[in-house]
Amino acid sequence: MSKVWFITGASRGFGVLMAKDALARGDSVVATARDPQAVVAALGAHPNLLALRLDVTLEAASVLAARQAVERFGRIDVLVNNAGYGLLAAVEEASDAEVRAQYDTNVFGLLNVTRAVLPFMRARGSGHIVNISSVGGYKSYPGWAVYGSTKFAVEGITAGLAAELAPLGIRATSVQPGFFRTDFLDGSSMRDAARPIAAYAPTVGAMRELVAGVNHRQPGDPRKLSRAILRLVDSANPPARLPLGTDAVAALRETQAVVAGELAEWLQVAESTDHDDTAPLAA
Repeated sequence: MSKVWFITGASRGFGVLMAKDALARGDSVVATARDPQAVVAALGAHPNLLALRLDVTLEAASVLAARQAVERFGRIDVLVNNAGYGLLAAVEEASDAEVRAQYDTNVFGLLNVTRAVLPFMRARGSGHIVNISSVGGYKSYPGWAVYGSTKFAVEGITAGLAAELAPLGIRATSVQPGFFRTDFLDGSSMRDAARPIAAYAPTVGAMRELVAGVNHRQPGDPRKLSRAILRLVDSANPPARLPLGTDAVAALRETQAVVAGELAEWLQVAESTDHDDTAPLAA
């Protein structure tokens, strides 16, 4: 059965590729962006396409877009929360305004759209929410602490959301891409700190140099990611989290090993803080 997709940030990058692939196989797509004409320019005219203007930071706009989607296609089967951008800055370099703007889009925007779509999914007792997270939502890096923290938030939101929605017949998955060959590292998708601090040159400065060197040379193929998302939403038993890219898998395994090692080293201290009369919790 064909699906109805609602994709945010659909004018370029992962969003436009997922929209193209979904349309090519006969699905219907509600593709949203701040500039809907950019969506039409990227995807062309299509009878199964509805391009909508949406600033995800505006709750009322998210509610309106979800309603328009259902009025056009009757339902929403798949929500892909793809809108977001990166902030490359040391924690001390990032201003309050820069941090709040990052959270407004990457976290609060995701929540706005999710709340707007869920009533329609609940009414049907089905649906799949796909939140585009990042390897940075599992492992933090110098210069990406604030951005990574938004993706850590997405991970926590998605895990709890999946547990809340499972009895209702709705699935939720966080997708954790590694470095993919998109425009994410360009100025169109990434912002740098307005006031860099020289003291962070060995760490954040080195990251800035690395980013400049790997831009458009990243290992991940965005077209293959799009096809992987289609496989995900077609699965009868989708995972709660899906890392994509060999670099993401390696980072996940490395982080798990570090956490396991620290836990083993500090296990006695970790388990020493209960009340003496505490009974073991049931498994």
